[in-house]
Amino acid sequence: MKFIIVALLTYSALFSKVYYSKIDPYEVRYISSNVSGLVEFIDEDMIGERLSAQPYLKIDSELDVKEIKSVREKLSILKETVGVNEDILKNLEESLAKKRDNYKQIENLKIKSRIEKDKEFYDLVSSENSYLNTQKEINSLKTQIADLELREAQLRRSISDKTLSAKDFVLYSIEVKVGQVVTPSTPLAKIADTSKALLTIYLDETDALSATGKIIYVDDQKTDYKISRILNIADSKNISKYKAQIIIKSPKLFSKLAKIELK
Repeated sequence: MKFIIVALLTYSALFSKVYYSKIDPYEVRYISSNVSGLVEFIDEDMIGERLSAQPYLKIDSELDVKEIKSVREKLSILKETVGVNEDILKNLEESLAKKRDNYKQIENLKIKSRIEKDKEFYDLVSSENSYLNTQKEINSLKTQIADLELREAQLRRSISDKTLSAKDFVLYSIEVKVGQVVTPSTPLAKIADTSKALLTIYLDETDALSATGKIIYVDDQKTDYKISRILNIADSKNISKYKAQIIIKSPKLFSKLAKIELK
């Protein structure tokens, strides 16, 4: 019986597949600019280091700050003007209601001349036009307010996008220099999540179908790792191979080649 077990284990070991993968950071992000501006600060001492919540790169936002102050002042004035116009509108509405009642009372009176009735009618129409014009002005002011509020939101977003931070990520590289003018889509930096690591291998059909139940050996050491994700569509470059990834603990050094066996 022992002989059979040993034979089976030997057979399994002989026919287990060996794969190799570079140990990559769990995630690598390529940071590009969302805005235009002058790079005014770079913390180059943090290259290769784990970042804190402090910014590692800043793009000049002086004009944005000045414009947002101007926008707030305009918003304050416009909102105050809307308040005044709404009070005027309320007064016009009350006056208009009385003029409508007065005109209804004299409209069919025979003792009132045509001239008097026309005068009351034109006065009523003039008041109605004043009411409508005031309402129109209020709507126009509210549209301007909405536009300015959108502009303020855009400026806040721009100011935020001009200060880059990435807590707990490692700053891999900086792609710009202080004094450089950047535009949207200009590459700024490369950062990496090294809290975990990722192995990527390309399995043949047999291993792809049974990979989730196999024991994974890394550099000849048995592990508790499992296949984290596997694509059931063959890779476009590695013909007839299926991409699989294994999440592992963060090593002391990345980019080393690891030997992987599925048994």
